[in-house]
Amino acid sequence: MSKLPLPSPDRESALAFVSDHLAHLVCDDVVGSPSYRGGQTSADAALAAFDVAGYARKRNEVHPAGRRGASGLSPYIRHGLLQLAEVWAVVADGPSKDVQKFRDELLWQEFARHWYAHHGTATQRGIRRELEPGPGSMSETDMDCLAMVRNELETDGWLVNQTRMWFSSHWAVRNGEPWRNGEDYFFQHLLDGSRAANRLGWQWTTGVGSSKSYGFSRWQVEKRAPGLCDSCALRTRCPIQDWPDDPAFVASSNAPAQPVLTGPSVVEAAGAVDHVWLTAESLGDADPALSANRELPVVFVFDEPLLASLRLSSKRLVFLTETLADLGTRRTVELRLGTPSTELDGLSVAVTWAPVPGFARRIGGINAGEVHPFPWLRQPNNKAVSSFSSWRRNAERNRPPQ
Repeated sequence: MSKLPLPSPDRESALAFVSDHLAHLVCDDVVGSPSYRGGQTSADAALAAFDVAGYARKRNEVHPAGRRGASGLSPYIRHGLLQLAEVWAVVADGPSKDVQKFRDELLWQEFARHWYAHHGTATQRGIRRELEPGPGSMSETDMDCLAMVRNELETDGWLVNQTRMWFSSHWAVRNGEPWRNGEDYFFQHLLDGSRAANRLGWQWTTGVGSSKSYGFSRWQVEKRAPGLCDSCALRTRCPIQDWPDDPAFVASSNAPAQPVLTGPSVVEAAGAVDHVWLTAESLGDADPALSANRELPVVFVFDEPLLASLRLSSKRLVFLTETLADLGTRRTVELRLGTPSTELDGLSVAVTWAPVPGFARRIGGINAGEVHPFPWLRQPNNKAVSSFSSWRRNAERNRPPQ
């Protein structure tokens, strides 16, 4: 059993912790995001500072940064520090147009979770078709627009949605690079990286999971990032001056069906518990298992075999470490490194269900005395999850009274 010391809730301590205990698991030198700090305290401050007014008009703006209207809340939402229902409610008094657009984006996040719960690792089940292989060349390294995206991704670990679409379209639609490789690159660096939203976004943009692909050209850059092209070395011979050709697709065969990973609708209790086990899907103070067991110590396992296979950016592990250190100012927190079933051996844990295939596989080897429902914004059902529009109609039609 490999227990780790709990660091102090500051950036320097988090960096030292990752350097000392997790550096063998990351893909880069140990650094933290200059723009994002992990922890409930940081999440609450970000939510309090967010003003939804103007969101509909400004959410797609890219450059300069002062023009942007994106909320920047996604890293905290992804790790359960902010729950979708909480964020949904906090904007209720804003301008109706902005509230509606912002809530549509929250529903998209929930749709991604439902989609992943239905399709999981059987990615082919969510794919209508596949891109034919292309030239496979991302050679336009001198383009200021793409250089900006790469720099923000690898430095901050966060991108506005517009530039995510730019990059993924250029990668797969124009250049024919395998979209899964690009999705892995985003997942490696994004603080909000999830196989749900990240994978769905790549499938939608490239057209393998939607009715058409998204085309990226100079027009979007000049509209959303005015002035950026002026200093670009390729401004007079822009490789993306025109729209890309429509990509060629081939039929995709669906993978076998799998059980829908929705978890329990009520607490499943199998006996007394002595610890709360937190996962990266739900690290906030409002985590259901954590809230229901306020006197119990908390345990978090850095899954060494999984992290060794993923080779994430150190920014992500620094963010998680800051989150756990911040929680440690309010609760007793134990950190461990290894395989979860081994590290939790001998404990009886309360845990919140996580709608990802890895959780469903791991919980079978763990003594879970309590399994709490995941805090869905819209409760999943067994109906097909394919298009966002049909899913939203079904979800809103079956939404319980508020």
